[in-house]
Amino acid sequence: MTQGLRLDKFLVYCRFARTRSRAQSMISEGTLRVNGERVLRGHILVGIGDVLTFVQGLEVRLVEIEALPDRRGPPGKARSHYRELDRTA
Repeated sequence: MTQGLRLDKFLVYCRFARTRSRAQSMISEGTLRVNGERVLRGHILVGIGDVLTFVQGLEVRLVEIEALPDRRGPPGKARSHYRELDRTA
């Protein structure tokens, strides 16, 4: 992959985590997966087409990255960078 964004930054920019330290905590808990593989470090790069699986609140989220944000923006803009995948498909 030639272009990517740190996983912890992606989680913050797309509003899955409020701060980078919270994003790093989500990752270090060991429940976050990228393309089906468990990750424990926030410095790995994610890119377009990668699928993230993680717990948020009481639900399991499955999202595919469609674009890489360059900053944290409003919720509508953040949602335009990924799409929710149906877990039952």
